[in-house]
Amino acid sequence: MRLYKEFHFEAAHFLPSAPPGHPNSRVHGHSFRVRVTIHGEPDARTGILVHFEEFEAALAETRAALDHRMLNEVEGLAMPTLERIAVWIWDRLHNRLPGLMEVMVARDSCHEGAIYHGPRMRHAAE
Repeated sequence: MRLYKEFHFEAAHFLPSAPPGHPNSRVHGHSFRVRVTIHGEPDARTGILVHFEEFEAALAETRAALDHRMLNEVEGLAMPTLERIAVWIWDRLHNRLPGLMEVMVARDSCHEGAIYHGPRMRHAAE
């Protein structure tokens, strides 16, 4: 079973790696949409994987840390690309949400996003 919950946040940022004069090198803002997916087996007695209130509580602190912020000033997001925002969110949630499977971060106005499935386990042969 997979369950997901979405939240939105508004934030400004700039990309220090963008070439001089590129629009992304200047401060600009976006409306971001985040979808967090968990997986597991629903409890045999209750039929529930997780109560959505508990899911929401785990996401609320993360949303508050990003909403109406300058992302470059958020600890760990000096280079706030979609990819790094997705990893940053994963890192904040993986201990709070058993079965965390995926973090998706999108900028709807740009029709683009990033999906992160967490760090890959190394094979024993490596």
